[in-house]
This record gives sequence, C-alpha cells and structure tokens, in this order.
Amino acid sequence: MASTILFAGSDKYWQAYREPIAQALEGAGVRAHLTDDPATPPETVDYIVYMPLSSLRDFGPYRRVRMVQNLWAGVERIVTNPTLTQPLCRMVDPGLTRGMVEYVVGHAMRYHLGMDAHLFGQDGIWRHGVIPPLATTRPVAMLGLGALGQACAAALRGLGFPVLGWSRTQKDLPGIECHAGEAGLEAVLARAQIVVALVPLTPDTIGLLDARRLALLPRGAFLINPGRGALIDDAALLAALDSGQLAHATLDVFREEPLPPAHPFWAHPGVTVTPHIASETRPETAAPVIAENIRRAEAGEPLLHLVDRGRGY
Repeated sequence: MASTILFAGSDKYWQAYREPIAQALEGAGVRAHLTDDPATPPETVDYIVYMPLSSLRDFGPYRRVRMVQNLWAGVERIVTNPTLTQPLCRMVDPGLTRGMVEYVVGHAMRYHLGMDAHLFGQDGIWRHGVIPPLATTRPVAMLGLGALGQACAAALRGLGFPVLGWSRTQKDLPGIECHAGEAGLEAVLARAQIVVALVPLTPDTIGLLDARRLALLPRGAFLINPGRGALIDDAALLAALDSGQLAHATLDVFREEPLPPAHPFWAHPGVTVTPHIASETRPETAAPVIAENIRRAEAGEPLLHLVDRGRGY
C-alpha cells in the first residue's frame, strides 16, 4: 500500500520539490502518494515534509504521521510547537552543506588576505607594506560543531588555519581543537582572530555573543554569522565595531528579516550584509535525504538527523 506524504509549504517550493522528491522516492523503492493539498484528511497522512513558514501549525490531528521531515537545517520555528509529538528530523543535505562551506571559507579568506584594502583602495597608492600572514598563524573559532560546523571547520583546517571548535557538549574531531561549556567558550574566544557562528538557536544561545564575550576576542578580530541573527546582541556588536574591538562583521542572518532599510547595519562601514544567502536547501540534493528517511521509517530503521527535543536541535 502506498504511503501518503503531505508537502506542507509554499506553492513555489512545491513546484521546485515535487518532481525531485517523486524521483527520489522511486529510486529508494518507496511507494507513495505525494500531495500538497492542505485539505488532505489528517488521518490518511503518513509523513509530512515541512517548511517552517508553512500554514500548518496544529499537528494534533495527524496521529498517523510517523515522521515530520523539516526542509531546512534550523528547527527552532517548529521544535517548540506543543502539538508536535511525532518524530522530527532536520535537514542535512550535501548541497546545503557545500554551500555553507563555500560561504564561510570565502569570507574567512577575504578577512585573512585583507582583500578589502585592495578592493576599496584603487586610488593609485602602492600599499606594499601590508603582507597577509600565513593561515597557520591565524586561529579561527567555529562556534557550533554540528554537521555544518564540522564541514566548515574541516575545510578551514585543510587550508592551514588552526581551528578552535566549540559546542554545547564535548566533541572529539580530527585536527580540530574542541572545547565545550562556558569556560571552553571563553578560552576559544580569547584566541580567535576570526569567529564563525553556526550554533543552533535555542533559549540558551540567544545573545550568545554579547558585550562581555565580544570583549574577550583579540582586538581587531573578525566575525562571520551565517547561523541565526539572535545569536548576537546587535547593540553590543555595533559598539564593538565602533571601538575597534571588532574590525568587521559579515552578517547573513538577522533578528528581523528582511533587514529593515533603516537598520544601522546597512550603513555601518564595519558591517557586510548578505541577505540570508549563505546556503540553501536544494531540491536535487535534499530530495534523496527525504526519500531515505521515509524508506528508513517504512523499514523500521533509525531515522537520519532526528531532533533531540530536550536540546532543541
């Protein structure tokens, strides 16, 4: 008997994902009826592919659902939903991971090589006196060692950067100096010349980079935030930039999106705003992950990337 899969998302995403998911399900040997019809009787639905901006808010009637597959990496918009009692899986797909690696490495290299001085210094002055150091002398802090953080840390380590990893729980990763807990965070920040924030957003990580922690960084450090906007105290960040404690910040995510035109980040010379484009879930690479998780659920096998409700990710 075919399973019923409800795609709970916008029409734009339905048009993009319908065929790739159908093809991936066929390739995985899963017989399924795939629909985006919100009028589908809840008692007939076996799986839900979910976009956090979906109109679906009440999961209570979907008692037959065996898994909710989030379409994005972040689950903070859904994990606290009190009606959601079904297993929830976050999206970890090769395309999203690769895109994040390229974004983080690109901006880290921009800062490391001092590229802005040349991009914005085309004024006839020969600035030969400033030579970039080697990567081996510039420690990078990777805050967050989930799938995305680990991939970015490995890429930076491959370029020669000493990578200082931090996570809520202690990890042991090849070539990465791993730390955990408050003392570990302070130790990492005290040494990092470039900080990358890829921590999941939970009640414990809101405002993680506040004035006190930003003050721990070596003066003139750089910040890259492709994680979540609320990880950073905006006022503290602007103050750190104004004082020279931070040299520059690349921000891809914000507390309010789209970022309002009047927000001071737009005009600040120490901030680069990118419009939440660091990475994206891509249908061609996400669809096989969706199909594999449904195949696993059908076979009674462990699900991929199952969310721990207690931790929030």
